[in-house]
Amino acid sequence: MFLNTRFLSRRGLAAALTATAAALATAGVAWSATAATTATATTTTTTRASAGPRTCGLNDLYLSMGRKEGAAGSLYWSIRFTNTSTSECGLRGYPGISVLDTAHRQIGPAATRTSRSYATVPLAPGHSVSAVIRTANGPIGGPCLRTGTYLRIYPPASYSATLVPAPWTTCSHTFHVGPVNTEGTI
Repeated sequence: MFLNTRFLSRRGLAAALTATAAALATAGVAWSATAATTATATTTTTTRASAGPRTCGLNDLYLSMGRKEGAAGSLYWSIRFTNTSTSECGLRGYPGISVLDTAHRQIGPAATRTSRSYATVPLAPGHSVSAVIRTANGPIGGPCLRTGTYLRIYPPASYSATLVPAPWTTCSHTFHVGPVNTEGTI
């Protein structure tokens, strides 16, 4: 009898092992509770190990701005996420970004996500990854909004934001953000 424990929860695994033990007992084969407990512990450890690092929370991170760069009618600015905790954590996906004025009121719509694929990026203590924001470099296809004083940034998978002092002007109805990555691309 083959028992694939990889996709079972703890409760499901315990029920499956109990049913297996009952079937073996009926067939006249001895089964010990220690073997069932060891199998459960091994499966649980394997499942946690393959899940990857825990998700970085806002308290694990220091957010800062990189350099602004212009190219081909666009303005790019990287946002750095630095792990300040004592253990590895991971970030996956897109941060939420919006521009605020000095009174912390939002200016224009929040940044839209690019269609770039992404994966979980492990972040060791003291190391950084980035996400890049982009706008048009001036009123090319539409007007520029007034310049904001702060960026409100939600790290990926977080419902808590932080304000980073960063003068930013969104132009031509263009405000995009890329996923967190190690390459510094949008």
